Amino acid sequence: MDYSQEKTVYPMTNGEISSSITQSWTEQALECYSIGCDCKKCSLAKGNYSFVCQMPKVIEILINIAGKPRNNLA
Repeated sequence: MDYSQEKTVYPMTNGEISSSITQSWTEQALECYSIGCDCKKCSLAKGNYSFVCQMPKVIEILINIAGKPRNNLA
């Protein structure tokens, strides 16, 4: 397999987000929220992963379901 050309991996979920990651604020969700979903500032983005980030969608769902985080993260 030739790894010299990175490919972007899209989740095979037909655009649906797993309910398991939209029930409560995880450490990664809190980080994403605190940086305004700016992928350039994300710790995961620095790992050069080849997946399409779904976190902005997760954040939107979390705010609607669980509300905004209570701690001041800024």
